[in-house]
Amino acid sequence: MKTLLALALMAAPALADTAAAVNTRIGPGYQRFAATTATLADAAGDTCARDVLIPLFNDAFDAWIAVAHIRIGPVEDAGRGLAIAFWPDTRGTGKRVLDELTQGTAPLDGFERQSVAARGLFALERLLYDPAYSSARGCDVIVAASEDLARMAAAILEEWYPFAGLMLSAGTAENHRFLTREEATQAIYTQIVTGLAFNADMRLGRPMGSFDHPRPERAEARLSQRSLRNLRLSLAAIEADALSLKPDIPRTFKAMEKARRFADRMDDADFAGVADPAGRLKLEILRQQLLAVSDAVEDEIGGALGVGTGFNAADGD
Repeated sequence: MKTLLALALMAAPALADTAAAVNTRIGPGYQRFAATTATLADAAGDTCARDVLIPLFNDAFDAWIAVAHIRIGPVEDAGRGLAIAFWPDTRGTGKRVLDELTQGTAPLDGFERQSVAARGLFALERLLYDPAYSSARGCDVIVAASEDLARMAAAILEEWYPFAGLMLSAGTAENHRFLTREEATQAIYTQIVTGLAFNADMRLGRPMGSFDHPRPERAEARLSQRSLRNLRLSLAAIEADALSLKPDIPRTFKAMEKARRFADRMDDADFAGVADPAGRLKLEILRQQLLAVSDAVEDEIGGALGVGTGFNAADGD
């Protein structure tokens, strides 16, 4: 921690934008995620009462969404990001694996070796919200999954600081990860762009389906009624990242504020309303607003970084 702070101070004049995102947004975000998952795991070890565990689960999920779009560094090591949030589960693997686990008798130690479909937040969502898993064995799986999630969160937090140090020392002779200062800033920019695309194409696009065939059952975190909540939290986190990276982005701020206010006025927790033409129209409007945010980000931040329109966010950093 001390090393990271020292690097931040040394790099601040030249790397103010990157340092702001690293130190005020991402690092504290991982701290909250580690703290909330640890609290959930501790509580699960003491009780299986859903009225106790569900609020703690939602605290952990909220903390994750604040950093879920950050897919660089330790969150990508050992497939942690996928294990934390295995969605979309297009083949229904999670339910099938959890059925096997909760109906079996095999020891649950070494839970990190289980299928990613049985791990993380979406497995815990099913275990906590679906009454079919309210057995004693279901409680054992909740404990194992909660402890596994907390271990991943703690590992990400521990490993983030050395990685952040590399971002803050980008361009120095000994840094072989980020060869220029622009590379570190561009890495964060990439997360912003891909996060916006995920919100538009997945969080909204999947339940929207087609006009003739809407798919509300595909909404993210539908069991826990978090579909709209996740979108709102993600937009707020991405906006904060964008502003920390480049505070003077009036077009982006205006477009984001418009999308955020529209989402705040929506009353469709799990996007079930997409099955109705009026409800679908709201999701379509919001999706178009997110695409406008993406255009503004690419212009104001991407332009400042010298990243042209041919830049493909899916290429990584």
